[in-house]
Amino acid sequence: MVDRAPREPVHRRRRTTVSGGGTNAVANVNGGKVHGDGGKAQASPANAKTDVFSKHASNGKLEKKTQDPSFTAQGHPRERSRVRDVSDRLSCHVMQESLLSSASGYSNYRGILNWCVVMLVLSNARLFLENLIKYGILVDPIQVVSLFLKDPYSWPAACLMIVSNVFIIATFYTERRLAVGKISESTGLLLHGLNLTAILVFPVVMVLCVTSLTPVGGVFSLGVYTILFMKMYSYKDTNRWCREIRLAKVKRLTRSNSCPSVTKFSGKTHVSYPGNLTYRDMYYFVFIPTLCYELNFPRSPRIRKRFLLRRLFEMLFFMQLLVGLIQQWMVPTVQNSMKPFQEMDFSRMVERLLKLAVPNHLIWLIFFYWFFHSSMNFVAELMQFGDREFYRDWWNSETVTYFWSNWNIPVHKWCLRHFYKPMLRQGVNKFMAQTAVFLASAFFHEYLVSIPLRMFRLWAFSGMMAQVPLAWFVGRFLNGNYGNAAVWMSLIIGQPVAVLMYVHDYYVIHYGTSE
Repeated sequence: MVDRAPREPVHRRRRTTVSGGGTNAVANVNGGKVHGDGGKAQASPANAKTDVFSKHASNGKLEKKTQDPSFTAQGHPRERSRVRDVSDRLSCHVMQESLLSSASGYSNYRGILNWCVVMLVLSNARLFLENLIKYGILVDPIQVVSLFLKDPYSWPAACLMIVSNVFIIATFYTERRLAVGKISESTGLLLHGLNLTAILVFPVVMVLCVTSLTPVGGVFSLGVYTILFMKMYSYKDTNRWCREIRLAKVKRLTRSNSCPSVTKFSGKTHVSYPGNLTYRDMYYFVFIPTLCYELNFPRSPRIRKRFLLRRLFEMLFFMQLLVGLIQQWMVPTVQNSMKPFQEMDFSRMVERLLKLAVPNHLIWLIFFYWFFHSSMNFVAELMQFGDREFYRDWWNSETVTYFWSNWNIPVHKWCLRHFYKPMLRQGVNKFMAQTAVFLASAFFHEYLVSIPLRMFRLWAFSGMMAQVPLAWFVGRFLNGNYGNAAVWMSLIIGQPVAVLMYVHDYYVIHYGTSE
C-alpha cells in the first residue's frame, strides 16, 4: 500500500453573530456575555477588536482570532444599521438655536404676556390700595350729576341737542331744492357753507355766553355738534356726487339714475337718487354710528337681543368704572401735581407726570372699549347697521400714521373720503395732504377742549401737530417692535402732559392759584 501524505488540518471558522433577538447568540452591547451553541465568550467593548472563535477540525480545540470591527460594521448592512440605531439611542444633542434667538423662529410668548398682565395688575393694585389708605373713598355719584347740571331746572346742554334739528332740516331742504333744480349749484353751495359754519359757531357762542353750562356739558354738546358737522358735510358731498352722475348720464342720452327712485334687488330695497331724500333716510343717517353718508347702507337682518343686552351691560358697567377711577385716582393725583408746576420743580414734575400716566392711560383704554366697542355696537345693533368696523388693530401700530388710521375708523373714513382724496385730486402732494389732515384734527381737538374750559392755550393743538414730526421720525428711523414701543410711549406720556397743562392753567385762571 502506498502511504498517503497526511492532509493539512482543515479549519472551519464559526462566527458569532450579534443579533437583536436570534436563538443562536445574544449579545450584550455594553460588555455582557455572548452565548452560542459551542461555548461562552466575553464580548469585547465597542472600541476593541472583535473576537472570532474557530474550531480545529482534527482536535476540536477552539482558537481565538482577532478581527477588525470594520468587518461587522461595514461588511454587513444589517450590522451597520444596528450600530447606527444604537448610536441614535445614545445621542441627546441636535443642531438647534436658543428660543430667545431671532434665528429660532419661535414666536409663542403667551406666558410672558400673561406674566406682564399679572405684574401690571399687582403693581396697580398696590397703587390703588395706597390711594384708598391715603384719601379714603372719594367716589360720589351725586357729584357726577353736578358736573352736567349746575341748576336742576336748567338743562342748557339738552337744549343745544334739541336745537341741532334746525341745522339738520336746513341741510335736508337745501338738498331737496337742489334735486329738483329750484336753486343752482352755486346757491346750494353757499347755503350749505352758511349752515355748516353755523353748526360750528352756534354752540361756541352758547357755551361762552351761558354761564350755567358746565365744562363737561360743554364738551358733550360740542362733541355732538362736531359729529353733526361731519355728517352734514358728507350728506352734502354724496348728494352732489349723485347729481353729477345723473347729469353725466343725461348728457350721454342714457336713462337717469333717478328713475326709478326705488327698485328691488334680490328682495332688498335699493334706493337711487333722489329717492333717498326723505326724513326717514336723513334721521337714520344722523343716529347710526358712521360719519360717511351713502344711499344704501349695509343692514343686518335682525336685532340680536342677547348681543344688545351684553353691550348695554358693558356700557353701564364701564361708565361707572370710568367715573370711579377718575374721582378716586385721577383727581387727587392732578391736584397734588399743581404745586410742583407752580414752583417749576422739574424732578417733582416728572415724578407727578409718571404717577399720572398710569391711571390716565388705563382710563383712556377703558374709554376706548366703552365708546368704540360697547356703545357703537349697541347703537349699530339697535339701528341694524351692518358695518361694525369701528376700529382696527391700532395696538400693533409700528408707525404713528398707522395708529391714527386705525384707532378711529369712522373719522379716518371721513377724512379719507371728504378731505384727503379730494386734495390729491386737486394736485396737492401726499405729504401736504397728510399735514392738512393733522391740522384739521388738531383744530377739532382744541375746539373740544379750550371752548368748554373757556380758555385758549393751544396745548391740544400743539400736541396733535407734534404728531407730524414724530410720524416722520418713527417711520424713518424706527421699525418693528421699536416703532410700536415709540407709539405706546407717545400715548402713555403725551396725554398726561396735556392734561396737566390744561388743569394747571384752569386753576390759575379761575382760582388765581395752582394749589
